Amino acid sequence: MTLDLPVVVLCGGLGTRLRSAVSDRPKALAPVGNEPFLAVQLDLLRQRGARRFVLCVGHMADQIEAEFGDGSRFGVRIDYSHDGEKLLGTGGALKRAERFFAPAAVVVNGDTYIDVDLHQLAHTHAAANTRWGHNVGATLTLARVPDASRYGSIDTDGTCVKAFREKETGAAQSGWVNAGVYVIERSLLARVPAGEVVSLERDVFPAALCDGLTLAAFSQDAGFHDIGTPDDFRGFVAQREAIHVA
Repeated sequence: MTLDLPVVVLCGGLGTRLRSAVSDRPKALAPVGNEPFLAVQLDLLRQRGARRFVLCVGHMADQIEAEFGDGSRFGVRIDYSHDGEKLLGTGGALKRAERFFAPAAVVVNGDTYIDVDLHQLAHTHAAANTRWGHNVGATLTLARVPDASRYGSIDTDGTCVKAFREKETGAAQSGWVNAGVYVIERSLLARVPAGEVVSLERDVFPAALCDGLTLAAFSQDAGFHDIGTPDDFRGFVAQREAIHVA
């Protein structure tokens, strides 16, 4: 079943932490076997019903556009939103893509991989809007990981996000983390100043909570993979190779 919402992929960052392993291309094109990571990600999203994509690009954007074009080779439609002369962060990049939110869109971090039921995510968001009188700015997919301190954890009552906790040092503790897959309303982007560097995770979401907006929670047990560091990227590649060999 085709997903009604467009899927916006944030893939414009510098990929600084991954630079020692992937330096000649943007992080989205990091090689996983014979294809770039973004192709692996888009293929999974397509299997889950996505057909319309918007790629928020910045660093080495020309390489991404040359690889994916208009999406016809992959059986999907791809549009592009450019950061412009400076990288704007995740919140600023989404502000640039605001026109594609009609009035909402699925948003995916371009360096994470998690198998999410997009239809169920969209249904959860719609139900939350009905329950809380359209005061829901976004629905966040949460994944439980054995060491939440690496990412910063999220307090949730099972239906809503209650608080964001910063990364912590010390013993590893399991917890819920932001899995980087959301449904976001255009009304939330109206809060973001145009042309400024803004972080969705550190600025937009916490400010929305402080101002009384609801952030719904969509908890998933699916495996969560972040390719942001060389070790994590190599681990993801090795796991994919093991699956193909098996």
